[in-house]
Amino acid sequence: MKSATEMEVQFAVCVNNEGYPASLEVGKLYRIIPDDEAASHGHLRVIDESGEDYGYPSDRFFPIKVPPALKKVLQVAL
Repeated sequence: MKSATEMEVQFAVCVNNEGYPASLEVGKLYRIIPDDEAASHGHLRVIDESGEDYGYPSDRFFPIKVPPALKKVLQVAL
């Protein structure tokens, strides 16, 4: 198993915040936290507006690949 520093950091854009307007912003980039159990239930774990990580239905997000230079900046910023 990879350590936290070896795991690839992934991001997704919120495309639907219905029912979670205080926790998610449509169009905002969120850092994905790998969670196999959440994925098995159709959820994606992200760090939301509270600053904590929570699972949300994965259809609320669009996973994206970011260029390496941007990823490096985002890892520090998020």
